[in-house]
Amino acid sequence: MALLEVHDVNSGYGELQILWDASMSLEPGQLTTLVGSNGSGKTTLLRTIMGQLKPWSGSVIFDGEDVSKLPPYTKADLGLIMVPEGRQLFSSMSVRENLEMGATPKRARAHMAQNLERIFDIFPRLAERADQKAGTMSGGEQQMLAVARGIMSEPRILMVDELSLGLAPVLTLDLFMALRKLRNEGLTILLVEQNVRMALKVSDYAYVFNEGRVNLSGPSSEVENNEEVRRAYLGI
Repeated sequence: MALLEVHDVNSGYGELQILWDASMSLEPGQLTTLVGSNGSGKTTLLRTIMGQLKPWSGSVIFDGEDVSKLPPYTKADLGLIMVPEGRQLFSSMSVRENLEMGATPKRARAHMAQNLERIFDIFPRLAERADQKAGTMSGGEQQMLAVARGIMSEPRILMVDELSLGLAPVLTLDLFMALRKLRNEGLTILLVEQNVRMALKVSDYAYVFNEGRVNLSGPSSEVENNEEVRRAYLGI
């Protein structure tokens, strides 16, 4: 059974509708990517899943339960965690303090020490900078920290919005490989990403979003070879 199911969700801002009958599902232990052009509604879908926006209609089912109307903090306690675009770190706090802030859900508090050790194994650079203020690090290091803070929450599903935005290629590769490692450890991941080529390479399943709707989905290798996707997103 899918761990997360989104059924015919309509949503938006004020009277402006962004999502039109959007549907998708996440299988446990898979890395699923959501790709599409700017303004296609990808971030709006994540915010609606997370509860930052209320769906106008349709439903969000998490582990068999309808969570459509639950607030974000309740969903976080259940294990649905979002790493937002723009990182939103506590810039005047240290790396370690930012990571500790990630362990606020009840399910994560008791395992803070083990999870810190795990984070420093996945991201050795954060271990080296544990006492450095987050705001003084490079953009790539801050993105590592944002993802790591999400992992500290012991997510059952980790949703990452625009992982590689504005990052150097070498750091982008490191972050994608870190997500792949987490997936190999059994974490279910939903990745929203503009680097379509890399996202399709590292993911198991893909949805192509356009004008607030899913217009193509399938195993990532099949989506990558789709002629429309190759022309529109891969420049082939």
